[in-house]
Amino acid sequence: MPEPARPVRTSKAEQTRATIADAAMRLFRRDGYDGTTMRAIAREAGVSVGNAYYYFASKEHLIQAFYDGMQVEHAERSVAVLAREQAFDRRLRGVLEAWLEVAAPNHEFAGQFFKNAAEPTSPLSPFSPESTPAREASTDIFRAVVAGSDVKVAKALREELPELLWLMHMGIVLFWVHDRSPGQARTHALVARAVPMVDKLVRLSRLPGVRGVVDDLLELLRSLRTAGPPV
Repeated sequence: MPEPARPVRTSKAEQTRATIADAAMRLFRRDGYDGTTMRAIAREAGVSVGNAYYYFASKEHLIQAFYDGMQVEHAERSVAVLAREQAFDRRLRGVLEAWLEVAAPNHEFAGQFFKNAAEPTSPLSPFSPESTPAREASTDIFRAVVAGSDVKVAKALREELPELLWLMHMGIVLFWVHDRSPGQARTHALVARAVPMVDKLVRLSRLPGVRGVVDDLLELLRSLRTAGPPV
């Protein structure tokens, strides 16, 4: 469903939009995504149903707004580590840990979100056209990780590495969704152990014996991008 033309941005409009989004998140956490209706969201926010639909065409668009907001907060949390660290592994780990901190309050709700996002035709899929702004914002964070780091790689890999790191991040997110350990300790341990391996692999990519495999990987990534997301 195409997103409707956005309302003119005034302080009152922004406040109403935020009120509706906050009400939706409260109900999603309390009643579940499937158990929450737009009518209930409007009632919780103290607006008419028509007003709720004016700002958000569907529940999916509300979740997308929440997801976009998470990317903004993740970028803000990443600024300090990217300014402080130059080593590639420390920058990468710091950014991944920043995401876990941002996402932590929403862990119980995340399972419901990703259940719907896993549907290939859902606008909530991280590969959907609707998710393009959030996906690009997240990839830009990993682009900053690479650009300001001490790692030296071939130009072709440097250009593709941010997207490869984003794909790795998506795998970590999926693990986190299913992680029931206290404070998602297993996910934090996964990041701590995975980052040094990624760092080694990236640095080894310049070796002649490894360069051919890297070229094959990049060609595979390009072919998948050309074909589009799986359907």
